[in-house]
Parts: sequence; C-alpha cells; structure tokens
Amino acid sequence: MSSGTTNLRIASINTNGIRAAFRKGMGAWLDARDVDILAIQEVRASTEDIEGLLGPEWNILHDAATAKGRAGVALASRAAASIHRVAIGEEEFDSAGRWLEADYEVNGQIVTVVSAYVHSGEDGTPKQVEKYRFLDGMAARLPEIAAHSPLAVVVGDLNVGHRTLDIRNWKGNVKRAGFLPKERAYFDRFFGEAGATVEGVDGSTGPGLGWVDIGRQQAGEVDGPYTWWSWRGQAFDNDTGWRIDYQMATPGLAARVTGYSVDRAAAHDERWSDHTPVVVDYAI
Repeated sequence: MSSGTTNLRIASINTNGIRAAFRKGMGAWLDARDVDILAIQEVRASTEDIEGLLGPEWNILHDAATAKGRAGVALASRAAASIHRVAIGEEEFDSAGRWLEADYEVNGQIVTVVSAYVHSGEDGTPKQVEKYRFLDGMAARLPEIAAHSPLAVVVGDLNVGHRTLDIRNWKGNVKRAGFLPKERAYFDRFFGEAGATVEGVDGSTGPGLGWVDIGRQQAGEVDGPYTWWSWRGQAFDNDTGWRIDYQMATPGLAARVTGYSVDRAAAHDERWSDHTPVVVDYAI
C-alpha cells in the first residue's frame, strides 16, 4: 500500500444480544481482528452496557429500539465520527434501533458507514408491511447517501437473500420472508446499473441505484458464503445457511476493497451468535 493510504477495516455483526455474545467469546474475536469500525445489529442492551464490554478505547454511537430489549444498532470506532444520523423513511415511521449513519474522516476524506438491521418480516402479516416500508425507506435514502459521500457503505443484517446463491435451501423458501420475490426485487434495484431500468425478479421495474454487493463481488458466482445458520439441528455443521449480512458500497468505495472475509466459527460450539462477522478492508 502506498504512503498516504490507510487500510480501513470495517466489520459487521448481528450479535443476537451483545451481552450474550461477549459471554460466549465475542471479545476474543474482536481483540484479534484489528477492526477500525465495528457495526453491530441486535444490540439488545444499553449504551452503558456496550461501553463496558468494548472498553474506553472505542467511541460508541447507539440507536436503541423503541421497545426495550429489541433490535438496536450501534457503531463503534477507534476514531470518533464527525456526525451521525438515524432517520429513514416516512416521518412517522418508527425506524429506531434499525438504521444508524455516521461520517468518519479518514485521510482527509469522508467515509459514511451505516449499521442497518432490516425487519425479519412474516409474509401476510403487519410485520411484512413494516419490512416493505423500511425497504422503501432504504430505496429513497441510498441515492441521498451516495450524493452526500462517494465513499459510503451500508452494512448489517439486511434479512433478505438476494439470489439463489445466497440460500442453501432456496427452493424451500421462495414463499417465506427473507426470500420473497418482492423483497429480492429491492436488491435487484439496489445493485442494478445506476439510472438504468431494472426488472426485478418479481416482474416489477424501477431505477437501478448502482450500489455494489461486496460479498458477491469478492466471492464470485458461488454458493454463499453464508452468514447465518439456525441454531437448530445440523444447519451449521451442514452449512445449510443464508447470506443475509451484507456490506454494500458505493462504486467509489467498492473499488478500494483489498480484503473480504466471512469469519465463520471453526465449530458449532465455538459460535457466539447465529450470525457471523463480515469483515472488509478498504484502502482510503
């Protein structure tokens, strides 16, 4: 790497409750990973809890869910953010605990990082209506973020497997939340050519937004690599997983990727969340 270039390591993890994750070994993983910015979803704890677990060397931004003990997103960084924002979607839409943006100055450039936690949803219920409202909010917000900063990335548990490569048992899930054609069509547009008319997998059309799926860019046309496995049965041992944790970047930032990793645990009993961290290095 040339002089004047900083390696920025951004990691994202749905902790399924950060206190439980630390009891099971998250701290050892974090100590070994040399992360600069850590995006957390499903915090399920107070800001004081996060500060106590991570320690004073981290700067913490936390947006808790309206309902105590639910959801919650955070950004922890070695250097403090210059500004942060939390609003997404319609003014009356409660997105608390699900969307946290922050600007970081890196080598004189602004890098915008978003920790996002999309609703899991349930087809045919109000939960799915809320999920679509959130995805609508993302569709409106992503162009604004890209206009604000050419170096931007949205990371987190987005709770949608975009393509058949992203779910091991995709045929059994085409009518389930997380792999519904209407959900996947949003991602067709997120990752579609900027400004082009994109036809979604559900037959809908809309403008492509031009963001880049770093996981697919780096892994290529292969199954996975998966980022979530059910605790039940042999899902982890058989790698029957879903790739629902993303780092999706503007083209300007995507061009600066120097490393990509899904930190899958070595064994089932070494897991500290049902998700696994997604870690990406960017040359800034």
